[in-house]
Amino acid sequence: MKKIEREDYLSILKNFKDQQIIKVITGIRRCGKSTLLELFQEYLLKEGVLENQIISINFENMDYEELQDRKKLYDYINSKLVKGKKTYIFLDEIQNVKEFEKTVDSLFINKDIDLYITGSNAYLLSSELATLLTGRYIEIKMLPLSFKEYLSAFDDKTDISRKFRDYLQYSSFPQAIELYKVNPENINLFLDGIYNTILFKDVMQRKGIVDKNTLERVTKYLYDNIGNRTSMKSISDNIEGLEKNNSYNTVSAYVQALIDSYFIYKVSRFDIKGKDFLKTQEKYYAIDIGLRYYMLGQSSGKDMGHILENVVYLELLRRGYEVYIGKYDDLEVDFVAKNSKNTIYYQVALTTREDESTNNKILERELAPLKKINDNYPKYILTLDDDLDADFDGIKKINVLDWLLT
Repeated sequence: MKKIEREDYLSILKNFKDQQIIKVITGIRRCGKSTLLELFQEYLLKEGVLENQIISINFENMDYEELQDRKKLYDYINSKLVKGKKTYIFLDEIQNVKEFEKTVDSLFINKDIDLYITGSNAYLLSSELATLLTGRYIEIKMLPLSFKEYLSAFDDKTDISRKFRDYLQYSSFPQAIELYKVNPENINLFLDGIYNTILFKDVMQRKGIVDKNTLERVTKYLYDNIGNRTSMKSISDNIEGLEKNNSYNTVSAYVQALIDSYFIYKVSRFDIKGKDFLKTQEKYYAIDIGLRYYMLGQSSGKDMGHILENVVYLELLRRGYEVYIGKYDDLEVDFVAKNSKNTIYYQVALTTREDESTNNKILERELAPLKKINDNYPKYILTLDDDLDADFDGIKKINVLDWLLT
């Protein structure tokens, strides 16, 4: 299988190479964390690092099952260190090692060790680990393929619109591309494996959840309602069979478990005018639209407006932004994207062309909340319209596919 260069993530590892800090790569299963480590190891070898200076262990490989004991792991690594030289240690899916944080902390003390670890759920950054490693680690939050990365896997770069539809329907997980090239019908079996592993291993086993039926219904409800304002009450009201006096706590625990496994993302609302975060009516987005098709069927593709929002939300995360839903008086901005240097406002619409049958002023509706914001931060409308980009008193309308490929 051809490795897709994950340059954005790889550049972070290169920048922090040999620095006395633990590199922690988190993300959903099968998003490419192991491949990223392999790519970085190939880079190290090209830079003159010797093979015996690299120790790489994947804890989902049965060959290393014995090393899931933290003391044996520590002894094994110590026995293979190269004296007088830097040793690069890669511990993949380390959450499978009980009390792994103690081993990680001990390894960190050795200045001749450069340490990289990955994990597939939020247990990796438990409060205990965060306490032990305060100021000692950086977290690289990895996602499945961006559309730009997806497109790089194909020699033929024509018919971008069709490839975007395939990107949505057939999944952004890296391995799905190879399956697609052989037979797209195999992708559902692949996604079934991801879905069941995450739901039953990362969620049920780790969180002690026993009610599989209710967990699945909560999961499907969230995936069916991406981009809609959602509360724990609205979820529990739509899940039959829950005891009403316990439904809120149950749903809340299940939703948090799905967030911890990177299966779903919660986006809080932000009052732009009042400069305050709102504690209710958050929105949720899926890690992968292909998974959504798998779970809900092809009819779920009719909700293309919210699907487009989902894609833009994940892309903003990839670009390093903190993302919120914006509120200005009674109007809503789809996304407020913030980083240390800038704030950008985004509206996402399938189209802003007029619907003549209802005389619906779509463009005016999308512009309205952005026009109310009186700061000088950039404001954009992202749409699938293929007409020329436009500017409305500083608010720029651009094609979302062009934006995704920049």
